[in-house]
Amino acid sequence: MTLEDFEKETAAAIRALPVFFRERLVNVAVLVRARPQAAQVKRFGRGLLGLYEGVPHLDRGQAYSGAMPDKITLFKTNIEAACGEDGDLKREIRHVLMHEIAHHFGMDDEELKRKGLY
Repeated sequence: MTLEDFEKETAAAIRALPVFFRERLVNVAVLVRARPQAAQVKRFGRGLLGLYEGVPHLDRGQAYSGAMPDKITLFKTNIEAACGEDGDLKREIRHVLMHEIAHHFGMDDEELKRKGLY
C-alpha cells in the first residue's frame, strides 16, 4: 500500500470514530509516517506502531491555551508488518488509532475493551 493510500485509510478510520471521540479531538493532529525516527526507536523500540505526543485531555488546566497541537503518529511500515499479509489492515489502523487516542483521553487498553472500543 502506498503512503497516500495508508493516509486515506487513516482518514477513513478517523471519520468512523465514535462521535464522543471525534467531537473531543481538539487541537490534535494525526500524522502518518513511513517508520519511526531513530530517537523514537531508541526510546520505544523498533516495533512502535503509533505514538501520542502531547498533553492528555485530563491534564489540561486553566493555563492550557495557545499550545501547539498534540500529535498522534501512525507508523505505516510497522503497522503493515504487525498486520501481516493475511491481516485486516483497516482494522489494525483503527486499533492503533484508538490506542493512541486513548492516551489523549487518559484511558488505558482495559477501559477501551470494557467500553467495546477495541
